[in-house]
Amino acid sequence: MSRQDERVDRAPGRLTVATCQFPVDADISRNLTYVLRQIRQAAGRGADVVHFPECALSGYAGSDMADLADLDWGRLEQATYAVMAAAAKAGVWVVLGSTHRLSEPNKPHNSLYIIDAAGEIVDRYDKRFCASDRTGRTGDLAHYSPGDHFTVFDVRGIRCGAAICHDYRYPELYREYKRLGVQLMFHSYHAAHASPDTMAQLRAEIGVEQQALNPGLTYPGITMPASMTAAAASSHVWISCPNSSAPESCWGAFFVRADGVTTGRLPRNRAGILISTVDTSENLYDSTHRWREHALAGVLNSGSLVRDERSANRTAL
Repeated sequence: MSRQDERVDRAPGRLTVATCQFPVDADISRNLTYVLRQIRQAAGRGADVVHFPECALSGYAGSDMADLADLDWGRLEQATYAVMAAAAKAGVWVVLGSTHRLSEPNKPHNSLYIIDAAGEIVDRYDKRFCASDRTGRTGDLAHYSPGDHFTVFDVRGIRCGAAICHDYRYPELYREYKRLGVQLMFHSYHAAHASPDTMAQLRAEIGVEQQALNPGLTYPGITMPASMTAAAASSHVWISCPNSSAPESCWGAFFVRADGVTTGRLPRNRAGILISTVDTSENLYDSTHRWREHALAGVLNSGSLVRDERSANRTAL
């Protein structure tokens, strides 16, 4: 019996996810070596899906390299086919961060390729909110074109969605994914390759007095994990969060359960694989389940509203 046949026989509603991190950089061949190794290792540990950081295969413009001018598109295509073949050989799905070429003169997409266990690309998510100013000459928009769609796919009976890094700042995306029935989010990050000077600047901006009050030492280290906790708890979705481990990395890859509880975390600045099990039949705490559909429909209160002069008059005791 093949690994794929074994997966079909396993109980529906359960999925083993490998959340991977390694020091992503501009060298496609080096990135590919890590990706192929971690696919093999994750499959050996029983993973159904192997999830990689933002731009894991191509490298991330503005961080791993200054821009995309020297990106070897032919090599990137070959490397992508190698990942697809590895997914098929291992019998696992792969969510692969990379860069997707568009027609000239359009800038490429910052993307996640959704590769099934047969080694086929079944969909692609393109980062929708590329950080930048309104001119589009800074940050992500200096290098990438924004995406325009949600990406929803099913793995062994579990409805999955995808997002990339700065998308975390826009909870509207998670609410729409919830409307689409998503139970598990693959949210890839790249908050790494920061120089010592950059890390010092980020820590200074947080403030010495606030360091002891927050779990992270930088804005990404504080806000990204916190936002994932909030998104999981408010929309009751599981979330896999890989990050590049290239020093300095702002935080290590982690996984959040649908009740907002972090169930695993890797140390930053070190390659590794975090194995997590999603069980959608598990009776997890969800204090908002009775009224979430209400809120999603635009009714922003629980219960029934009353007509009362004392309620309407908001300036009197």
